[in-house]
Amino acid sequence: MGSQELKQELKEKIIEFLNLIDTKPEDIKDDQPLFGEGLGLDSIDSIELIVLLDRNYGIKIKDPKEGRKVLVDINTMVDYIVKHRTK
Repeated sequence: MGSQELKQELKEKIIEFLNLIDTKPEDIKDDQPLFGEGLGLDSIDSIELIVLLDRNYGIKIKDPKEGRKVLVDINTMVDYIVKHRTK
């Protein structure tokens, strides 16, 4: 799977997993921050994203500092998935 396909898949999974019913994959820019001014996610959402990474890609993030480095935007998440996925 190429990175563009993975980005599309990840956006779809984020929308489904976080129940962002008014959001479409094309609404999420690859370099748009996921938290704060960007997509507007919060700390509860970050826990959900960590669960999503574990369930779908076999990635376990236990250190909150590592999570903050990974959950920046779609580009950062995809780079991390490509390097660390086990599924």
